[in-house]
Order: sequence, then structure tokens, then C-alpha cells
Amino acid sequence: MPHRIFNFAAGPAALPTPVLEKMQSELLDFQGTGVSIMEMSHRGAVYTEVFMRTREAFRRLLNVPENYQILFMQGGAIGQNAIIPLNLLGDTSKGANQTIDSVIAGAWSVKTQKEADRYAKAGGGSCKIIANSDDGSGKFLYYPEPDTWQLSDKPAYVNVCTNETIHGVEWFAPQSLADELVARDSFLVADMSSHILSRPLDVSRYGVIYGGAQKNIGPAGVTFVIVRDDLLDRQHPLCPSAFNWRNVADNDSMFNTPPTLSIYIAGLVFEWLEAQGGVAAMAEVNDTKAKLLYEFIDNSTLYRNDVQPKYRSCMNVPFFLRDESLNAEFLAQSQAAGLAALKGHKMVGGMRASIYNAVSLEAVQALVEFMKQFEQSH
Repeated sequence: MPHRIFNFAAGPAALPTPVLEKMQSELLDFQGTGVSIMEMSHRGAVYTEVFMRTREAFRRLLNVPENYQILFMQGGAIGQNAIIPLNLLGDTSKGANQTIDSVIAGAWSVKTQKEADRYAKAGGGSCKIIANSDDGSGKFLYYPEPDTWQLSDKPAYVNVCTNETIHGVEWFAPQSLADELVARDSFLVADMSSHILSRPLDVSRYGVIYGGAQKNIGPAGVTFVIVRDDLLDRQHPLCPSAFNWRNVADNDSMFNTPPTLSIYIAGLVFEWLEAQGGVAAMAEVNDTKAKLLYEFIDNSTLYRNDVQPKYRSCMNVPFFLRDESLNAEFLAQSQAAGLAALKGHKMVGGMRASIYNAVSLEAVQALVEFMKQFEQSH
């Protein structure tokens, strides 16, 4: 048997073992074709069926309404930070609104705001920060609630990142916010890279949902975009044709060659999720995993998590040793114990356990047991 350890990486992240095994079994000869899935035409009948099955499974899992398109693209969420304003800010010569509102709750929403601001300013507008939970020291310990947002009168759209991977802050938009934005002729654009498919989601509260696949969907290489139909025709005239959502939608994500292997593996992950009972069943497991880890940290004398409990992420759990001189020893011993990738992001330090769908309850139990033993010996 291959040697497998518990992988807590933030992304690229753990994949379900049954998915890896099926991929391995089909890699050289895909379903009797005599060639690998990586070697066949994306426009051929065999791959077209794989693609359509993958897209429909994604739609089922999230209950995506029929008036939304599901696109598979390249460039990751960082790429979409540029692609989104190019698709939504429209033609400045025709008076398209160039004001974007952004909520800042961690490192990824900062990146999104800065990138969007470049394109908004090019059209004479700006990407305005309407709420910011930075305490002044670069820490983000909560998500700003909508009643604190200083919304523009009629923003083109509002940027949010609903799960901040680095800082471990999570939030979902309430229906009341969606209604208010409709009244302002606006909508939410949400980066959900690191918690998509972790629990049920009301897609209709958002105009656009996007993210990289390499955390909860599959390997790096494919980016998902879920976009409402009425938002497909707002492109700036200089939007590259391969990034134009209308072109991508009209060509079933095959305007250019898609990342075929990554899409195929995403399809296997979707099959695995449906076999587990779907996102509602995964949410129960995810809540159990997160509760186990956070409760241990909160009752510990060695470890701490600073995020306000209401906003703690169920997917990314940053934590710190109260005696940081022990950090190197903790990481060395945890790696030796078969617990990989627990080092925190360089921006914040400390430790981080990413406990995505593919990270089992057994893995989290093993982590807690190790942390307990390490605390007792120090």
C-alpha cells in the first residue's frame, strides 16, 4: 500500500483517496479508449461527456438555479480578480458605472480590492473600501457585518471573500443584504475558493461566485465561475476574448482548450461528494471536525485562536503556540507523526490546519491527540 499521511495543506490540498485511486486506475486507458484522459481531444465525444457530467454534478451539489451559468476557466481566483472587472464594468464610453465596493476581511479580499481598483480607476472610478476588519496591525479577527458597510449609492457590484484562507474568517451573506443590493441595482461578487461545497449555499444571493479548485474541488489548474445570466453582457470592449464570460458560456467553457485533467478530477470529486450524501452531509462532518479542534484549542494552556467564535472558519483553522520558541519543534514533531503542512502562512505566522472536505474526522482526531501530547510534554 502507498504511504499516505494526514495532509492539512491550504492548497493545493488533500484529495479523497477514492478519487486518487480511480484516477490512477483510469490514467493510462480511460474507459477502454486506449488513451489517457490527458491525451484526448476536449471536443471529442468521450471528453464532452465527461465535461457535461462534471458540470451537471456541480449544479446539483450546489442547487445552482437555471438562470446561472457554470464556467470552467483558467488563471485561479487571482486571475478572476482582473477578469471580473473586465466583464462587469462595461463600456465607459456609454456611461457604464465604474464604482466597485469592497469589503476587507483578510488577505484575499485585500488582493481583490487592489486589483479591481486598477480597472475601476482606468474608467474614471474606483474600488471603494466600504468596511475593513483590520485592527491596524494586519490582524483580521471578524467579518464586518452589513449594517456597518458604507455602501455607495449604486455600486456596479460589491466584492467579498466569504472565507479568508490565511486568517481563518468565514461568513455567508444574509438574504436581507441581497435584497438591499437588488434595490440599489447591484449584487455580490464572492470569492469562495476555500469553502465552496463545504455546506449548502443559496446561490441566488450572489451575482457571481468564483474560486480556484485546489482547495475543496480538485487539483490546481481549473477555476470555477458561477454567473447569473443577466450579467454576461457587461464586458469592457478590451476584455480579452478568452476571458469574456459570454464567449466562455456560449462555447461550454471550450472557447479555448480547458484544463481537461483538472476538470475530470473535479468530476470525480463531485461523484465522491454525492456518494457521501452531498453538501448537507459534508456540513455535518465539517462542523464536527471544526468543533473538535476549536474546543481543544480554547481549553488549552499552550494554544490559542484569536478569531471571534462567530466568524471562525470551518475550513481553515489558524492557531498559535503561546510560547513561540516551540514552533520549530512542534512542526518537526508533527511532521514525524504523519501530520503534514501545519505551518501557518508567512503573513501571520503560527500554525494552520486546513480541514477541507477531503480531510477526514480521523485526521483531525489525530491532530488533536498530537497537540494534546505535545502540550503535556511542554
